[in-house]
Amino acid sequence: MINSDSLSRPDPIAYLDQVAASEAGRGYKEQVLELLDLQRGQTVLDLGCGPGTDLAAMAAAVAPVGRVIGVDRDPAMIAEARGRLAGQPLIEVRSGDVHALPLEESVVDRARTDRVLQHVADPAQVLAEFRRVARPGGRIVMAEPDWEGLLIDSPQPAMGRGLSRFLVTEIVRNATIGRSLARLCVEAGLVVRTVATVAPVFRDFATADQVFGLRRNVARAIAAGYLEPEAERWIEGLGSQPFLASTLLFLVAAEVPG
Repeated sequence: MINSDSLSRPDPIAYLDQVAASEAGRGYKEQVLELLDLQRGQTVLDLGCGPGTDLAAMAAAVAPVGRVIGVDRDPAMIAEARGRLAGQPLIEVRSGDVHALPLEESVVDRARTDRVLQHVADPAQVLAEFRRVARPGGRIVMAEPDWEGLLIDSPQPAMGRGLSRFLVTEIVRNATIGRSLARLCVEAGLVVRTVATVAPVFRDFATADQVFGLRRNVARAIAAGYLEPEAERWIEGLGSQPFLASTLLFLVAAEVPG
């Protein structure tokens, strides 16, 4: 049976730290930083900055006279980010909703989202807010998943499809946001500069379970009727044989017409 400890939701700060420290996390975050093309003196906005994981790297790129602003609505995330980044004068962490940013118009040169738009109520409104606060020529880089691109190798592929269907239908609010980013940017009046995909591969079951919550979500999918009870044996068996899983992440860079 699935261990009950695996059914509890992980601490969100610890989870974000684990993803950022993983090989897959480091890889795509480096690409996002490259696409931002940060320059000395710029003002950078992190929409949904969480515990401040990436703020220091952006501050280093715009130093010594730039500015980095992280916005998050979760008090625990804000407190953690402020504590971690205390003493870094270029970084400011603000409490706020990404649908109504606590910034004036035309003050931002660069912005980014990192797996945030998949959760928000209205991605189009978030992009409209970016356009409001961005200067002409301002750039936003988004890293967002498409959960129909979750692939798990198995002699029983229907199990993986059932798990993916559960995640897309019941768990992630905007589960296919990745494929929609370019269209949403155009509809927001932005100019799309690049669209790329990243498909990190996980060959260690424990790491994939940590990132995707495989055991936890299989149990939830069974309870919701998306998988049969034998899926418990299926997911436990994957941990004792050669394992491979992958997921699809879209990286999109778009700009305000200048």
